[in-house]
Amino acid sequence: MKGNDQVIAQLNELLAGELTAIDQYFIHSRMYENWGYGKLYERIAHEVQDETQHADALIKRILFLEGTPDLSKREPLHVGRTVQEMLKNDLAVELKVVSDLRRVMGFCESVRDYQTREILRVMLEDTEHDHAHWLEQQLGLIESIGLQNYLQARM
Repeated sequence: MKGNDQVIAQLNELLAGELTAIDQYFIHSRMYENWGYGKLYERIAHEVQDETQHADALIKRILFLEGTPDLSKREPLHVGRTVQEMLKNDLAVELKVVSDLRRVMGFCESVRDYQTREILRVMLEDTEHDHAHWLEQQLGLIESIGLQNYLQARM
């Protein structure tokens, strides 16, 4: 099914965001593992899998619309140097993805591509209610119990 060229272009933009999230989560997960924060490593390694599933859904939709997925583009990575900085940087990526998903969903609505909008709605729910919410919780815990207590609990 030949899809709208602008929808395909915007899906490729979303794909770049998901691939960036994969890369950033991947390096952060390995940093957590290296520093001995096993619980953070496990959670962020899980996020890599979730982001890979999002990228896969975008790739499949682009192919279905007879477009060409562009896996060569990424947004700049923001690799943190501390746990708190890493969590903040990951939250920034997720909040940008939320904004981008909403924008593209609105465009899909305007061109009556309701199936693509539904695929993106599922991704948005996962991004908002799982990824971003968890990161916000972690930063809130650091604020309420202190960084050292937080880190000790994540070993």
